[in-house]
Parts: sequence; structure tokens; C-alpha cells
Amino acid sequence: MTNETLNIWTHLLPFCFFTWRFVSVLRATDILNDSYSWPLLVYMGASCVYPLASSCAHTFSCMSGNARHICYFLDYGAVSLFSLGSAIAYSAYVFPDSLVCSTFHDYYVGLAVLSAVTSTGLSCYSRFLEIQKPRLCKLLRILAFAYPYTWDSLPIFSRLFLLPGGSAQNEATLYHQKHMAMTLLASFFYSAHLPERLAPGRFDYIGHSHQLFHVCAVLATHMQMEAVLLDKTLRKEWLLANSRPLLLPHIAGAVLLCLVCSLSNIVYFSAALYRIPEPESLKKET
Repeated sequence: MTNETLNIWTHLLPFCFFTWRFVSVLRATDILNDSYSWPLLVYMGASCVYPLASSCAHTFSCMSGNARHICYFLDYGAVSLFSLGSAIAYSAYVFPDSLVCSTFHDYYVGLAVLSAVTSTGLSCYSRFLEIQKPRLCKLLRILAFAYPYTWDSLPIFSRLFLLPGGSAQNEATLYHQKHMAMTLLASFFYSAHLPERLAPGRFDYIGHSHQLFHVCAVLATHMQMEAVLLDKTLRKEWLLANSRPLLLPHIAGAVLLCLVCSLSNIVYFSAALYRIPEPESLKKET
């Protein structure tokens, strides 16, 4: 068992920081009239939700097996909501010039909703496999996180490697690169269980892979946020002239559909916990 106190604080402190950034942007934005900023507000709000949910999940990890599972179900739902928030921000500010108003752009957010809901369901289901099929459990959970990230990042991959130039070639590019690097590092720590595999027992309190995963994930979000803010500012004139804005009904509809479907997944799997023997629902790994 790792030191949950550090796991809690590695997300609680970032929650405070992201909330401060969110409030700062809110105070500087004319929310009712500045529709160009609405996607940013959705993204920054989601950036506050997922570290809070993760911190709460680790806080209540000492409760009963079923309650512990439900806390992590909510955590997975918050991560999925964040993936949708990222897609909304990318659609509004980050797409390379040549893909703006393309068919891919038109369906990008809608399919991001599908990937977010699928991620919630897959990650929740994986917890039922922890005892009998731990390797499959780990594989499904990694897939549940990797799939929405890959879909969300297709505009970034295109912008950095396939379609550089235009209004998207600006100071934000470096932050997008840093975001990708920190995300890959977070994925490595999550899947490899290093360094504790090399020296069992020595990293139970400080330096455990799950703590390093938290730190890298938060740094990745910070880099992503800086990149989105820069793109929003530096590309505003070009985007307003050449892109179709995301309207409030589109944004609200996507977020509401994601919330309803993800919460339905969570309710379904939470109810399923009480239909299986208690030993099968005990948690093995986070």
C-alpha cells in the first residue's frame, strides 16, 4: 500500500492552482457576450474537476471495497469529462489551418463524446477483472485512457508532424510538444510500475510510480492549458475570420450528453458491485 497522503496532495494542490487560473480567466471574460471564450471556460472547468475527483477517490480509499470502487468510478468519469473538455478547446483553438471546417472538424467533438463515454465504461468494467485477470484489467484501463487521448490529440499530431505552418505555427507549438512529452512520461510510469519494481518496499511512501504518474499528468495539463491559452490569443483574428464557432447549444449538448451517459455507466457498474460476492469486489490496484 502506497502512502495515500501524497497521492491526495499531488492532485489537491493542482486542483487549487487550476481553480485559481480558472477564476482569473472568468474575471477577465465577458461571459455573456464573449462566445469565443466559451470553449476555453468549459475546458478549464473540466481541468479543475478531474484532480478534485482523483484527490477524493484517494481520500476515501480506506472505506469499504464497494465504496472504494465507486469513488474510482467517479474519478474515471471526471477524467472522461476532461477529455471532452480538451476536445472542445482543441476544436475551437488548436486545429491546423488546413483542417478547419473540414469533415473531420465537423464530427470531431461528437466523436469525442463517444470516446469519453466509452472510456468511462471500459475503465469501470476493468475494476471487475482485478482479482481474476489482473493483466487484462491493466490492459483495458490503459486502453480506456489512451483511446480518448489519442482521438483528442489527432489535431495536434497533424499540426506538429503533417500539416505545420499557417496561423498554427506560433509560440504554442513548444507547449504542445511539452504536453505530449509529459503525457508519454505519465503513461510510462502508470504502466511500467517503476521504480518500485526495481526495489520493492523502498518507494512505498515517496517516489512510487503512481505518485510520479500524478505529477506528470498534472504537468501535462499545465502545459496543455498554456498551449490552449496561447492559441486562443494568437490565432483569434484568423479563427474568427475562417472558422465556424462552437455555439452554446453545441457545447452544452456535448457536455450534457457526456455527463448523462458517463453517470449512467457509473450507476450501472456501481449497482453491479452489489450483485457479486464481496471478495470479488475488493480492490487490488488503483
